[in-house]
Amino acid sequence: MGTDTRLASADACTLARWIRQGETSAVEAFDALAARIEALNPALNALIRFDPDTGRAQAREADRRLRAGDPAALLGVPFTVKDNLWVAGQRVSQGSRRFADFVAPQDAFAVARLRDAGAVFAGITNCSEFACKGVTVNRLFGATKNPYDLALTPGGSSGGAAAAVAAGLGPLALTTDGGGSTRRPAAHTGVVGMKPSAGLVPHPAGFAEPVFGNAVVGQMARRVADVVALLDAIAVPSLADPQGLPRPVWSRDEADPARLPRGLRIAFSPTLGLDVPVDPDVAAALEAAAMQLERAGFVVERADPAWPAGTGESALMPLQLAGLAALYGDALKRGEWDADPDIAAQIEAGLKLSGAEVANALFARDTFYRSFDAFFTQHDLLLTPTTPCTAWPFTQAGPAAIAGVPVGPRGHAVFTPLVNHCFLPGCSVPVGLDRRGLPIGAQVIGPRLADARVLALAGRIEAFQTHDFARPVTPAATPQRGDTP
Repeated sequence: MGTDTRLASADACTLARWIRQGETSAVEAFDALAARIEALNPALNALIRFDPDTGRAQAREADRRLRAGDPAALLGVPFTVKDNLWVAGQRVSQGSRRFADFVAPQDAFAVARLRDAGAVFAGITNCSEFACKGVTVNRLFGATKNPYDLALTPGGSSGGAAAAVAAGLGPLALTTDGGGSTRRPAAHTGVVGMKPSAGLVPHPAGFAEPVFGNAVVGQMARRVADVVALLDAIAVPSLADPQGLPRPVWSRDEADPARLPRGLRIAFSPTLGLDVPVDPDVAAALEAAAMQLERAGFVVERADPAWPAGTGESALMPLQLAGLAALYGDALKRGEWDADPDIAAQIEAGLKLSGAEVANALFARDTFYRSFDAFFTQHDLLLTPTTPCTAWPFTQAGPAAIAGVPVGPRGHAVFTPLVNHCFLPGCSVPVGLDRRGLPIGAQVIGPRLADARVLALAGRIEAFQTHDFARPVTPAATPQRGDTP
């Protein structure tokens, strides 16, 4: 079929086709991937658990299923799972020493669905503790590095998944996204990151989430078509999840970029209507993407949602802080584990909140939802930056300044959390490189359950790009695994 490099570098849909057509086998594909993981993962620290024997056994089973005539769409395609999603029989720790020895009793719904589709579990990817930090570093496994520059972070909390996908350590990744944890790392590593509408991908079995309703199971790949294929396998109705849907709403056909109507009304909002700085390279890349869409015949209008005063993540942060405090506050006070200082600070802040402060955040969430709802009566989709900056050193919680303006530790995270709190779909797609050669992401946002249309527009934007983001990135240097700040 070709070299191992070709197999390890193939995108998911191409690899699935090669396996089905007999041009390679699932075992050959897995062995090529295993060799790449063994060569590159020590520098990246993207996968924190990898068992090649188990993976190879699953690949042999995929080959057997193919010979038996199984029509499953993803037979033999490897996937990774973030370290806060359950994989039966695997240690899953949420990046926390508190859960260092926890063994998942069953598969998460999405993991089980991918297995049904024939995909091969390839390993667990690193995340920040409890998936509540914007960089991927923890006291259990250390820091994950960005394959574009090993001195930089891939972002968080799904930075392990993003680094793995970008570097070709697996074409597909399951992640979570509670405030941008899929989309922002995707933007920082030049991959596609999808945050589905709440309820589209059921998540009834797993760790308790700090923010009720916010976190969803996300998807990462190097091509939009691969994310579509992944979502097609796991977007199955289930009322076992309190937010689950009673009937199918996902349509793979509607995710086809060629089916987008020319009269589609696309709003372009360079700052999402928020008073925040944006790096000039990011702003220019987004402006270029908007112009390309307009030249392609779409109706593009510069417009911002009409937010009430005080809109922003800070108004909603009490929900995360209170959730963490409810889950882990007593254990922290008893000193039951060595917590990341940033996570401990969040828990301690949550313990000090009043019930009225938490209720105010819930009321604010309702108000923001109505602002988005009114906006989408006038526009079909919304285009914004995914992040206002590109990647920064992994030793820092966030950039100290953006566009020359000093920002706090969450200054990089301003464009994603509102999408979670309003239960909407959002997809980050690469739109170019900054002057340092670092990826820039655009975020496509749609009304709730318009996931297919969001991905269709992401596919059109992807087609405009001159840089080949589907080609895996090979790190240029190899520091030791798990270097910590």
